[in-house]
Amino acid sequence: MLLNAIVFADTHAHLYAEQFDNDRNLMVERAVHAGVKYLFLPNIDSESIEPMHALTEQFPENCFAMMGLHPCHVKPDSHSAEMQKVQDYLFNSVSKYIGVGEIGLDLYWDKSTFSLQKEAFIQQLEWAKTLHLPVSVHCRDAFNETMECIEQVQNGTLKGIIHCFGGDTKDAQRVIQAGFLLGIGGVVTFKKSETLREAIKNISLEHIVLETDAPYLAPEPYRGKRNESSYIPIIAATIAKTKQCTIAEVAEQTTDNALRLFKVRTVNLHSIKE
Repeated sequence: MLLNAIVFADTHAHLYAEQFDNDRNLMVERAVHAGVKYLFLPNIDSESIEPMHALTEQFPENCFAMMGLHPCHVKPDSHSAEMQKVQDYLFNSVSKYIGVGEIGLDLYWDKSTFSLQKEAFIQQLEWAKTLHLPVSVHCRDAFNETMECIEQVQNGTLKGIIHCFGGDTKDAQRVIQAGFLLGIGGVVTFKKSETLREAIKNISLEHIVLETDAPYLAPEPYRGKRNESSYIPIIAATIAKTKQCTIAEVAEQTTDNALRLFKVRTVNLHSIKE
């Protein structure tokens, strides 16, 4: 799908992942050709840092890095060392990063590490406040717990995105009240996501950003296959249909939301040949 003069931002994509090793450059080019000019990359753990840096160095006007420790990588035997690396990178080279992420809580894969996850999450929220950086928050089977942590440390300056938001209108209003944006991805296109679409219908586009979580959670009709940033217009089309507006309106508002949040200057949108 090529939408001339429409510019999108993918606020959450793991484009450095091994699933893209065979066609990473082509994948980025496809995204840009589809109008997805801004690609925001959340870190996972120490092993993803170098490939993430390599991608932002190769495409400096399109790819932007975050730094954080994902809750699924908060392990008893390694979390102290991993957190130290995150702190070192953030505080010693803060200019490299547009945000702190991917951070948060995950009670789907491993409930046994909850106390460590919470400790790491709150610490990274505090670092974000200190550095005046927004956060990208992972929240799986832990919405109330996640929001309680955010509300606990919120002092009016903490900003960010609840990544892969999938709640109802009440949940969306709680996120907005906390000063955060809703990250909407491929799940919104799924047949059984009526509750999410109803929530989107009931809130303003000013509170929404687009994301893929590539290579995961591909939208229909690619569900179950590898996701990529060029599918962002599909997500935008579903939101436009839900809110009875145009794709251009969705793109303009959500991209503006993303660029304001991450304080990214408008770049040369034709930095990659199309």
